[in-house]
Parts: sequence; C-alpha cells; structure tokens
Amino acid sequence: MVDTEKTLRVKKLIHRSGYRGFKEVDLILGGFAKAHAAELSDNEFDQFEALLEEKDHDIYDWITGTQPTPPEFDTPLLHKLKNFTPDILK
Repeated sequence: MVDTEKTLRVKKLIHRSGYRGFKEVDLILGGFAKAHAAELSDNEFDQFEALLEEKDHDIYDWITGTQPTPPEFDTPLLHKLKNFTPDILK
C-alpha cells in the first residue's frame, strides 16, 4: 500500500474509532487507534474496520468480557484491545 493511502486510511480509522457516540467505546477504540493504527498489519486493519461495523454495546461487552466474543471477532486484535486501557479509564 502506498504511504499516502495508508496515512489516509489511518486518519479515517482514528476518526471513526473516536467518534462513535458511546463514550467508553470512543475512549477505548479511539485511544487504541491513535496509539496503534499506524503499526497495524493490513489484516489487523481489516479486522478493526470490520469491528467498527458492530454495535458499540456489543463491542464494549466483548472487550470487557461481559458477553462472549463471537468467533469471527475473537482475534489477536481484539485481545490487544482487551489489554489496552486508556489512561482516562484507569
């Protein structure tokens, strides 16, 4: 992927991740995207974009472990998200 394409994709991912409407999910996904989007592999990037298509409350429940994660989202990327806690939530 050309650097400018990746840069644009990263910017879009950061924006989509941080402005979803559910504050806790905004903080987790947005914070993770700001910290790690540029270093994600193409596969992880695709997984993150697919995750963003899901409902905020489902994503939050999967990250916090209050609901089981569907197999298609039980990926190393989601495990990274589970281990990521923005400073504001600590």
